[in-house]
Order: sequence, then structure tokens, then C-alpha cells
Amino acid sequence: MKIGTDAHKELFCRSFMEAHNPYIVTELPWPELDDASLARLRSVPFWDEVFFAERRAGAMVRAYAETIQDPLVREAIDLQGFEEARHADLIRHMIDLYGIPASDRPISKLPADIETGFLDFGFGECVDSFLGFGAYSFGKRAQFLPDSLFAILATLLEEEVRHIVFFVNWVAYRQAQRGRGAAPLRALHSLWFHGRAVARHVQDIRDGQKNKTEVSAEERDRAKFSATQADIFPGGFNARAFLSECLSENARRMGAFDPRLLRPSLMPGLARGALTVLNVWPGNWGKPVTASKTA
Repeated sequence: MKIGTDAHKELFCRSFMEAHNPYIVTELPWPELDDASLARLRSVPFWDEVFFAERRAGAMVRAYAETIQDPLVREAIDLQGFEEARHADLIRHMIDLYGIPASDRPISKLPADIETGFLDFGFGECVDSFLGFGAYSFGKRAQFLPDSLFAILATLLEEEVRHIVFFVNWVAYRQAQRGRGAAPLRALHSLWFHGRAVARHVQDIRDGQKNKTEVSAEERDRAKFSATQADIFPGGFNARAFLSECLSENARRMGAFDPRLLRPSLMPGLARGALTVLNVWPGNWGKPVTASKTA
């Protein structure tokens, strides 16, 4: 498949849209939870942040879709916006159904440069989804929540996987259409936006640490969800196991797509490099690491 051709566009757009799951949030098989499961679910501090982020994502993606001239690409990105908004509906329903403490707030102003905002969002999803693969698998194996609820959360994760595969192909197509389709140029473009995503996450972690000590209990619960909360998993986790799980789940999930489509490659490459270092680095990286408890 030659990147940037009409055939490439047809493939990544049609395969994305044809795989759409037309589920209705309220009709999913939501389980009844026992007291212990409810307590663990309610202890997760970032559900309102996830809800806010998904609502904003849906609004931003659909706003960007309106600016696209190509009808096929516009239809596909508008569908992604619908799915992002439905993720917010799913989280909102879960919050209401299980009595999860969460505050509500209006969507913040969308970026003036909506295309750059969409690029930042898409590359951020590539980072978050790769780490989410490991977190989901790790939490499921630790039986943090019942399998029946993990199955519903898997519905959301599976859509995120489709989103990032569509996104990296759209970015490559866009670069080729602008005369920047050479692999080195695409790699530099990807590295730049991944760097921006990581920088935002670093700031999120700093904000989260600040919230733990300087603001009210309600505001502490709004700590950015991109900052890893290892203490929500019984027994903690270690760096080698977590990265290995991310790589394993990434390979399994990406293997389901048409082999002609591009896949996100930077995060898996960085994880493999980090594992190589961890395997020879002296110290306690293989021992469980549990995040400090918040007050």
C-alpha cells in the first residue's frame, strides 16, 4: 500500500467506519457490584477527569471534522467524534449507576488552531492507549474489578485502538498529500507531537503532586488521570512487568487490523528500549512498586 494514495485513504477510512459498534450505553450488560467492588471502583480518583476529557474530545473532534473538505475523511473523523462523545456518556452512566463521587464542569474552550488541537489529541491518545493496554490487563489480572465490568470498559478501549490506527494512517496520508510523505519526515513529525504529548503528561503529574498537598480533598480527586495511580492495583506493579504487558497487549490488539495499515510504532519502540535497559540495570526494578497513598 502506497501511503498517501486514494487506495490508502479508502482503506483506512472504510475499515474504520465498517468496524463501528452501534451499541447503546444504557443497554450494555452493566453488572451489580458487591460492596468491595463498589469501594474499589469509587476509590479511583479520576473518573470525573476522564468524563471531562471525553466530552471535550468529542466536541473538538467533531469541530475539526467540520473543517475537512474531503467527504470521506470528514465522515470518518465525524464518526470518531461521535464515539468520543459516547465514551463520555458511558463514563457518565457508570458514575451515576454506581454512585461514584464526581464533580461536573463545563467544557473548556476549544483551541483556536483546531487542526493542531486534533493532532495533539491524536498523538496523546497514542501514548495513553499504549499505557492503557498494560493498565487494563494488569488491573484485570489483579481482579481489581469484576470481569463483567472490565468487559464493558474493554468496549471503550477497543474503540480507542481503532481511533489510533485510523489516526496514524490519516496523519501519514495528510503528510504525503502535503509533499512530506518521506519516512524520515513522517518520523520527525511524529516525534515532535509525541514529545508535546509527553510534556503535557509530565505537567499533569506535577499538577497531580501539587494537588495532593496544596488544595482541598475535592480538588485532589481531580488529579490528572494520565499520572499513574499504582496504588489502585492490589500488590502494586513493577516496571518490567508493566512494560512487558503493554507490549504484549499492543501486539495482540494491533494484530487484528489489516496488515496494509500503519500502526503506532514510537511508544512500542521506546518500551522495548526501556525494557532492554531495565534488564541489565542493577537495582530493584523488578520488585513491585506501589504509589504513595494520598491523604
